[in-house]
Amino acid sequence: MKKSAIFVAIAFIAALVFSPPASAEILKVVVDDTIQPISEEFIARAIAEAARRNDQAVLIEINTPGGLVDSTRQIIEHITSSAVPVIIYVTPSGSRAASAGFFILESADIAAMTPGTNTGAAHPVILGGGKMDDVMKEKMENDAAALMRSVASRRGRNVEVAESTVRQSKSFTDQEALSQHLIDYDAPNENDLLRQIDGKTFKRFNGQEVTLKTAGQPLAPFGMTLKERILAYLMDPNLAFLLLAIGALALYVEFNHPGAVVPGTVGVVFILVALFALNLLPTRFAAFVLILGAFALFAAEAKFASHGVLTIGGIVLLTLGGLLLVDAPIPEMRVHLATALAVSIPLGVITAFLMTIALKARRNKVVTGEQGLVGQTGVAQTVLSPRGKVFVHGSLWDAVASSPVPVGQLVVVRGIDGLILQVEPISVPAPTAAATV
Repeated sequence: MKKSAIFVAIAFIAALVFSPPASAEILKVVVDDTIQPISEEFIARAIAEAARRNDQAVLIEINTPGGLVDSTRQIIEHITSSAVPVIIYVTPSGSRAASAGFFILESADIAAMTPGTNTGAAHPVILGGGKMDDVMKEKMENDAAALMRSVASRRGRNVEVAESTVRQSKSFTDQEALSQHLIDYDAPNENDLLRQIDGKTFKRFNGQEVTLKTAGQPLAPFGMTLKERILAYLMDPNLAFLLLAIGALALYVEFNHPGAVVPGTVGVVFILVALFALNLLPTRFAAFVLILGAFALFAAEAKFASHGVLTIGGIVLLTLGGLLLVDAPIPEMRVHLATALAVSIPLGVITAFLMTIALKARRNKVVTGEQGLVGQTGVAQTVLSPRGKVFVHGSLWDAVASSPVPVGQLVVVRGIDGLILQVEPISVPAPTAAATV
């Protein structure tokens, strides 16, 4: 009997020591950005951390205009397979969960909004904003609508109304979304939302029923890592285009001033960082051809002097290259016209100006160093037969003449061999006799 009691006690202590610690906290995540690979990575890491800590739930406060379909699908997959319940809360007032944000909202275990927010407008948009043919349009609509039906029906929400955001691009205020059963709660703040959720039972995506005790529970903020913050900042296509343009200009400066090192280093770093960011975005790499064509026209302007015509053409190509560089479905993920013009016009003018200076410098005769002596005239200080001394350019030089040169004879420098000048005498014509009458 005593051994049995000891065994039970040891087993109990071992269970306490080796079992994962229980947590009553709610992990809080803030997503205030477009939906793209970095936001997907951030949300996935938060859900995994909440599961590791045995948190009650993950509260994702969202404000987004939408984003990429692939990232949206991955986020939905993380939410629906999460080991802990996920609460999506559109906040603060004035925020939205549009397009991709609405899909994410509908996939949540608990969906909530703040008064003064809106959601919906989930119609798929062709990349680049162009016009799609009827067949492609129907395929994209059907695919997005099927995803919406799958998510909404599994969560027990209004499938017909949810699908209308895809088919008809409908949008809803917080009250409209609540009344049509697209969301579960309308709460002015976090505390009120947690109070409303407290003690309520809901069904998870796998069919399991869960009841949360959330009233008065602490929120544990979960932030981005330094890497995620940097990458999220670089995911701005306007910044990526700016880095790409500055990098190209820096490489051009290095090309015209070999050995400067700093411009070349800056150019390589900026271009590689820009390409890394563009690799995470839906980039149309054919736009690089337009950008390269722009720099070719800037260089041609300096060579052919077209009075600005080629520079204007380069600015147009660079602007179009910037506008078409990122092939995103929403305006917030494309290069803005103002950014493209603000980069293209100054860059075009500066590049053409620098190219003009470089070409003029290369055409000018060298007037410094030893090569600068070629073609200079001097005076023989000693007899050159063929070697002697000449005075050229303020200095006394050893020289070798092609023919004997007397003292005081003018000579011209034809070449340099080490420190010895190769000279030729200059014949001075004798004065002509004055005519007599």
